[in-house]
Amino acid sequence: MTISPFFEDLRSAYQSELDDLRFDSEGGDVLSARLADKRGELDFLIQMMRLSPEMVAVIFHKGFSFHEPAMMDNLIGHAADELPEWDELKAGIGLQPWAEKLANVVLKQADGEWFLSVAAALEYMNVTPGTAPVRQHDEVEDEEDDYQDEDDGQDDEQSSDQRTGTLDSDEDLGDDAKSRRDNADDWMSDQGFERKN
Repeated sequence: MTISPFFEDLRSAYQSELDDLRFDSEGGDVLSARLADKRGELDFLIQMMRLSPEMVAVIFHKGFSFHEPAMMDNLIGHAADELPEWDELKAGIGLQPWAEKLANVVLKQADGEWFLSVAAALEYMNVTPGTAPVRQHDEVEDEEDDYQDEDDGQDDEQSSDQRTGTLDSDEDLGDDAKSRRDNADDWMSDQGFERKN
Protein backbone atom coordinates (compact mmCIF):
# COMPACT_ATOMS: atom_id res chain seq x y z
CA MET A 1 0.00 0.00 0.00
CA THR A 2 1.31 3.42 -0.95
CA ILE A 3 0.18 6.56 0.84
CA SER A 4 0.34 9.76 -1.22
CA PRO A 5 2.17 12.81 0.19
CA PHE A 6 -1.23 14.52 0.45
CA PHE A 7 -2.63 11.85 2.76
CA GLU A 8 0.68 11.40 4.55
CA ASP A 9 0.55 15.07 5.62
CA LEU A 10 -3.13 14.97 6.53
CA ARG A 11 -2.84 11.71 8.46
CA SER A 12 -0.62 13.16 11.17
CA ALA A 13 -2.67 16.39 11.27
CA TYR A 14 -5.87 14.34 11.70
CA GLN A 15 -4.33 12.32 14.52
CA SER A 16 -3.12 15.52 16.19
CA GLU A 17 -6.60 17.00 15.94
CA LEU A 18 -8.09 13.93 17.63
CA ASP A 19 -5.38 14.01 20.30
CA ASP A 20 -6.08 17.70 20.98
CA LEU A 21 -9.78 16.95 21.49
CA ARG A 22 -9.26 13.83 23.59
CA PHE A 23 -8.31 15.17 27.04
CA ASP A 24 -9.40 18.09 29.18
CA SER A 25 -7.03 20.11 31.37
CA GLU A 26 -7.37 17.55 34.17
CA GLY A 27 -6.50 14.60 31.93
CA GLY A 28 -10.05 13.29 31.60
CA ASP A 29 -11.04 11.69 28.30
CA VAL A 30 -13.63 14.05 26.80
CA LEU A 31 -13.32 13.09 23.13
CA SER A 32 -16.93 11.93 22.72
CA ALA A 33 -18.35 15.11 24.25
CA ARG A 34 -16.08 17.37 22.23
CA LEU A 35 -16.87 15.55 18.99
CA ALA A 36 -20.59 15.92 19.73
CA ASP A 37 -20.04 19.66 20.20
CA LYS A 38 -18.12 19.88 16.91
CA ARG A 39 -20.85 17.99 15.08
CA GLY A 40 -23.28 20.63 16.29
CA GLU A 41 -21.10 23.29 14.64
CA LEU A 42 -21.24 21.72 11.17
CA ASP A 43 -22.69 24.82 9.51
CA PHE A 44 -19.63 26.77 10.67
CA LEU A 45 -17.10 23.99 10.02
CA ILE A 46 -18.09 23.34 6.42
CA GLN A 47 -16.46 26.65 5.51
CA MET A 48 -13.12 25.00 6.33
CA MET A 49 -13.61 21.72 4.40
CA ARG A 50 -11.19 22.52 1.61
CA LEU A 51 -8.74 24.64 3.59
CA SER A 52 -8.27 22.36 6.62
CA PRO A 53 -10.06 19.07 5.94
CA GLU A 54 -8.43 17.34 8.92
CA MET A 55 -10.05 19.83 11.31
CA VAL A 56 -13.50 19.09 9.93
CA ALA A 57 -13.05 15.37 9.20
CA VAL A 58 -12.89 14.55 12.91
CA ILE A 59 -16.67 15.00 13.10
CA PHE A 60 -16.89 11.68 11.20
CA HIS A 61 -14.63 9.85 13.69
CA LYS A 62 -16.09 6.35 14.22
CA GLY A 63 -18.80 7.13 11.68
CA PHE A 64 -17.49 5.00 8.80
CA SER A 65 -17.21 1.26 8.28
CA PHE A 66 -15.02 -0.05 5.49
CA HIS A 67 -16.15 -3.07 3.46
CA GLU A 68 -13.57 -2.94 0.65
CA PRO A 69 -10.05 -2.46 2.06
CA ALA A 70 -8.45 -2.72 -1.40
CA MET A 71 -10.54 0.23 -2.58
CA MET A 72 -9.48 2.27 0.46
CA ASP A 73 -5.82 1.30 0.01
CA ASN A 74 -6.12 2.61 -3.54
CA LEU A 75 -7.83 5.82 -2.37
CA ILE A 76 -5.03 6.80 0.04
CA GLY A 77 -2.53 6.58 -2.80
CA HIS A 78 -4.19 9.45 -4.71
CA ALA A 79 -3.23 13.11 -4.77
CA ALA A 80 -5.73 15.75 -3.62
CA ASP A 81 -6.88 16.59 -7.15
CA GLU A 82 -7.13 12.95 -8.31
CA LEU A 83 -9.60 11.51 -5.81
CA PRO A 84 -12.32 9.19 -7.09
CA GLU A 85 -15.89 10.46 -6.97
CA TRP A 86 -17.81 9.78 -3.75
CA ASP A 87 -20.39 7.81 -5.77
CA GLU A 88 -17.62 5.36 -6.73
CA LEU A 89 -16.55 4.94 -3.11
CA LYS A 90 -19.80 4.87 -1.15
CA ALA A 91 -20.68 1.29 -2.14
CA GLY A 92 -17.67 0.09 -0.13
CA ILE A 93 -18.12 2.47 2.80
CA GLY A 94 -20.85 2.26 5.41
CA LEU A 95 -22.03 5.26 7.42
CA GLN A 96 -23.49 5.23 10.91
CA PRO A 97 -26.98 6.82 10.92
CA TRP A 98 -25.71 9.97 12.66
CA ALA A 99 -22.81 10.22 10.18
CA GLU A 100 -25.16 9.79 7.24
CA LYS A 101 -27.11 12.86 8.40
CA LEU A 102 -23.87 14.86 8.50
CA ALA A 103 -22.84 13.51 5.10
CA ASN A 104 -26.13 14.66 3.57
CA VAL A 105 -25.39 18.22 4.73
CA VAL A 106 -21.80 18.02 3.48
CA LEU A 107 -22.84 16.68 0.07
CA LYS A 108 -24.86 19.85 -0.57
CA GLN A 109 -21.59 21.83 -0.60
CA ALA A 110 -19.48 22.40 -3.72
CA ASP A 111 -16.56 20.38 -2.32
CA GLY A 112 -18.74 17.94 -0.39
CA GLU A 113 -17.95 14.81 -2.39
CA TRP A 114 -14.22 15.58 -2.34
CA PHE A 115 -14.35 16.19 1.40
CA LEU A 116 -16.21 12.95 2.20
CA SER A 117 -13.58 11.01 0.26
CA VAL A 118 -10.85 12.72 2.29
CA ALA A 119 -12.69 12.18 5.59
CA ALA A 120 -13.22 8.49 4.83
CA ALA A 121 -9.55 8.08 3.91
CA LEU A 122 -8.39 9.79 7.11
CA GLU A 123 -10.61 7.64 9.31
CA TYR A 124 -9.56 4.51 7.39
CA MET A 125 -5.90 5.28 8.07
CA ASN A 126 -6.76 5.98 11.71
CA VAL A 127 -8.42 2.59 12.29
CA THR A 128 -6.38 0.35 9.98
CA PRO A 129 -3.26 -1.33 11.38
CA GLY A 130 -0.18 -0.46 9.40
CA THR A 131 -1.45 2.91 8.23
CA ALA A 132 -1.78 4.75 11.54
CA PRO A 133 1.14 7.04 12.34
CA VAL A 134 3.46 6.04 15.13
CA ARG A 135 3.04 8.41 18.03
CA GLN A 136 6.07 10.62 18.62
CA HIS A 137 6.26 9.60 22.30
CA ASP A 138 6.52 5.91 21.35
CA GLU A 139 9.19 6.64 18.75
CA VAL A 140 11.32 8.52 21.25
CA GLU A 141 11.07 5.70 23.81
CA ASP A 142 11.97 3.05 21.21
CA GLU A 143 14.90 5.06 19.93
CA GLU A 144 16.15 5.78 23.44
CA ASP A 145 16.11 2.04 24.19
CA ASP A 146 18.07 1.32 21.00
CA TYR A 147 20.69 3.94 21.73
CA GLN A 148 20.82 3.67 25.52
CA ASP A 149 24.29 2.11 25.61
CA GLU A 150 25.74 4.20 22.79
CA ASP A 151 27.55 7.43 23.58
CA ASP A 152 28.91 9.39 20.67
CA GLY A 153 29.98 12.38 22.76
CA GLN A 154 27.40 14.74 21.24
CA ASP A 155 25.12 17.05 23.14
CA ASP A 156 22.05 15.10 24.42
CA GLU A 157 19.58 17.45 22.71
CA GLN A 158 21.37 17.17 19.39
CA SER A 159 21.57 13.38 19.69
CA SER A 160 17.88 13.14 20.49
CA ASP A 161 16.99 15.25 17.45
CA GLN A 162 19.16 13.10 15.21
CA ARG A 163 17.70 9.83 16.51
CA THR A 164 14.07 10.86 16.23
CA GLY A 165 14.49 12.96 13.11
CA THR A 166 12.73 15.90 14.71
CA LEU A 167 13.48 19.58 14.49
CA ASP A 168 12.29 22.43 16.67
CA SER A 169 10.68 24.21 13.72
CA ASP A 170 8.40 23.41 10.79
CA GLU A 171 11.39 22.49 8.60
CA ASP A 172 10.27 18.85 8.42
CA LEU A 173 6.83 19.67 7.05
CA GLY A 174 6.21 19.65 3.32
CA ASP A 175 5.28 22.86 1.53
CA ASP A 176 1.64 21.72 1.24
CA ALA A 177 1.34 21.06 4.97
CA LYS A 178 2.92 24.41 5.87
CA SER A 179 0.69 26.21 3.39
CA ARG A 180 -2.46 24.52 4.76
CA ARG A 181 -1.42 25.34 8.32
CA ASP A 182 -0.69 28.98 7.40
CA ASN A 183 -4.01 29.29 5.57
CA ALA A 184 -5.88 27.72 8.48
CA ASP A 185 -4.13 30.06 10.92
CA ASP A 186 -5.05 33.06 8.75
CA TRP A 187 -8.66 31.94 8.54
CA MET A 188 -8.94 31.34 12.30
CA SER A 189 -7.36 34.74 12.94
CA ASP A 190 -9.94 36.35 10.63
CA GLN A 191 -12.65 34.66 12.74
CA GLY A 192 -11.32 36.38 15.87
CA PHE A 193 -9.14 33.62 17.32
CA GLU A 194 -5.59 34.27 18.50
CA ARG A 195 -2.75 32.77 16.50
CA LYS A 196 -0.80 29.88 17.96
CA ASN A 197 2.91 30.54 18.25
